[in-house]
Amino acid sequence: MGKYTAFKLPLKSLGVGTHEFEYHLDKQFFANMESADVHDADLTVKLVVVYNGEYYDLSFNITGEVVLICDRCLDDLHYPIETSYHIVVKYGEDYNDDSDEVLEIPDSDNYLNVAYMIYDTVTLAIPMKHVHPLGKCNRQMSAMLKKHRARGGDEDADLENDLIDEIDNLDQEAPSDPRWDALRKLSDTED
Repeated sequence: MGKYTAFKLPLKSLGVGTHEFEYHLDKQFFANMESADVHDADLTVKLVVVYNGEYYDLSFNITGEVVLICDRCLDDLHYPIETSYHIVVKYGEDYNDDSDEVLEIPDSDNYLNVAYMIYDTVTLAIPMKHVHPLGKCNRQMSAMLKKHRARGGDEDADLENDLIDEIDNLDQEAPSDPRWDALRKLSDTED
C-alpha cells in the first residue's frame, strides 16, 4: 500500500450529490512529504465534494495544530491551523492546472489524489517566521542570545544584532503606502 493511498478520491464512482470525507494528519504524513518545518501534527481535514454531473466542487476545511521549531529559541512551537481551500475539478483531454480555481484531469483517471492539495494548504497557513509570542521563548536560550548579542565590537556581531533587530521589527505593523490604499479602493469598488 502506498504512502498516499488513503488520499485517493474515487471521483468516477461518486454519484451526483454531496459527499463528505475526513482525513487525519499526523507526524507521519509530513514525514512522507519530507517536510523540514513540521515536526508533528494533529490535524483534521474535512473534505466536501459536490458533484453536479459536470464537475466536482471540492471544499477542504483543515483545523488542528502543528508543531514547529521556534527560530529564536529552538524549542517546540505549537501553532494552531484553521484554513480552507476550494477548487473545481473536471475531466478533460489532458492534465491542466494553469488556473488556481479549476483543475482539469484526464478522462482516463478514475481517482484524484488530494494529498498534495492538503499539504500545500497547510504549509501556506504556516508563517515564514516561526517564533513564540513575546516572552514565551525558552529563557535560557533567550539569555544566551542576548549575551552573544551584547558582546559587540566585531563586525559580524554588529551585523547579527542588526539582523535580529530587523527580524524583531517585522512583527510590528508598518504604515501602509497610500498608493496601495488607492489601488485597494479601486479593487473594492469593482466587486
